[in-house]
Amino acid sequence: MSTVEGKGWVAYHADTVEVARALPSDSVDFSVFSPPFASLYTYSNSVRDMGNVRTHDEFFEHYDFLIKEQFRVMRPGRNVSIHCMLLPTSKERDGFIGLTDFRGQIIRAYQRAGFIFHSEVVIWKDPVTAMQRTKALGLLHKQIKKDSCMSRQGIPDYVVTMRKPGINTKPVGHTNESFPVDRWQKYASPVWMDIDPSDTLQHRSAREEEDERHICPLQLGVIRRCIDLWSRPDDLVWSPFMGIASEGVVALEMGRKFVGAELKESYFKQACANLKVAESSRQEGLFAAVGGA
Repeated sequence: MSTVEGKGWVAYHADTVEVARALPSDSVDFSVFSPPFASLYTYSNSVRDMGNVRTHDEFFEHYDFLIKEQFRVMRPGRNVSIHCMLLPTSKERDGFIGLTDFRGQIIRAYQRAGFIFHSEVVIWKDPVTAMQRTKALGLLHKQIKKDSCMSRQGIPDYVVTMRKPGINTKPVGHTNESFPVDRWQKYASPVWMDIDPSDTLQHRSAREEEDERHICPLQLGVIRRCIDLWSRPDDLVWSPFMGIASEGVVALEMGRKFVGAELKESYFKQACANLKVAESSRQEGLFAAVGGA
């Protein structure tokens, strides 16, 4: 395990379960992240990589160790937001073409650990873009003419939010000025239609083409809304699957503290670089505010 620290953040290059076990009980105010999507993507050949599995059952056998620790380290009454989706099956891997209810499996895993199913929001995704990227049989227009019984809708993203039972001793209060009714109505909608799919840290940082890119970075707008709604300034935000630190950058920009863990070395190095830029920008913003006071 190696650690890099900055002002208001700590990043661990390690197995996320080991990092979680080292965190104090009832110490995390909010957690938001995108976990490995079972075996859909394999990020590394490490046996510690939860995405490096053969089946969904094997994935959740590993993931359950983390969920148990998440329940311990979260403050009572506080939330964990998990970005996920339904997963397509393939004839080669699964023997049939269809969908796996990965979202539901995640909810049930957290409920088994003691969490309450608090809320979920559907994030709209363009089926045309998905068709062009995946060439999924069910999204192809020619399939309509051949046999539309195999045609299907696109697969949206979800943010599933689970709450640890108990009294929240640090209420997250908002004013009418900071959270007017129209803004709340947008956040309260069960479907977020206005998330920009290109609003990612990977896109913002304009990394070179030869740099390794994160396979599925979470949109910054999604992270921003979750942190805005379910945390307050100076709260500790935790991402057990940090990737390139999208959640950490937004947390620092919004005046929160951050702790993250990442197993893959190339992602970890990029995450630290991104966090250092966010820390610098945050300090410049504070100095500008003081100078203008």
